[in-house]
Amino acid sequence: MIMTYENVLTEIENGILTITVNRPDKLNSLNNKTIEELHEALLEAENEKDIKAIIITGAGTKAFVAGADIAEFADFNVTQGRQLSATGHFKIFNFIENYSKPVIAAINGFALGGGLELAMACHIRVASDNAKMGLPEVSLGVIPGYGGTQRLAQLVGKGKAFEMIVTADMINAEEAFRLGLANYVTKQEDLLSKCKEIGSKIALRSSVAIKTAIKVINAGYNKQENGYEVEIEEFGKMFGTQDFKEGVNAFLEKRKANFPGN
Repeated sequence: MIMTYENVLTEIENGILTITVNRPDKLNSLNNKTIEELHEALLEAENEKDIKAIIITGAGTKAFVAGADIAEFADFNVTQGRQLSATGHFKIFNFIENYSKPVIAAINGFALGGGLELAMACHIRVASDNAKMGLPEVSLGVIPGYGGTQRLAQLVGKGKAFEMIVTADMINAEEAFRLGLANYVTKQEDLLSKCKEIGSKIALRSSVAIKTAIKVINAGYNKQENGYEVEIEEFGKMFGTQDFKEGVNAFLEKRKANFPGN
């Protein structure tokens, strides 16, 4: 059972956990406590077999997450700054990217700095038509520190990533969709229902195969791994799972599969 938190709201419906960053007075900015609570909620959900997909969004209509809480690190030194970035990578951004269940970002409003980095760490992004996205860090005399310099280039290409980062300019939802930064754009009132529609499809599939697919896709972006070799190895392992046996039998018997999840 998912715990209750101070800065994060959780709701489970039909196998989908919706996590809402709940600091609307601060435009849902990420402070240390919020990062810790997000990590705890995701950690707990990973062990809940009935949860098949995660949606992350922000409270209110103005912002998904408008960035990191600048007041918290304004006086940091070099060592503290490095630790801030390293902790964020470990607890949230790399953690979500390598999470065993698909994570969908429901981007309602501003997704800036750490907020866009949070959305980019998710596996799928759906934006409301009022969304604005950007990495404005250079206007504060710093650079993106939660994976933004890497993931933005992967998603939109090196040239556009350079432009967005060095100008600190924002883009709207339609441009984000055109660039491949958003999978879909919806009206704001349809945002969560679209995310839940995607989550419902995921819930019908093999959780073992999905977990493996996430691992293999990410391997292709890891310079220490050969994605093709990882695919061959993991593809072979699937033949030893109960989900594979059920999926194949269901196909041959012309019925819907009921995956056991192992």
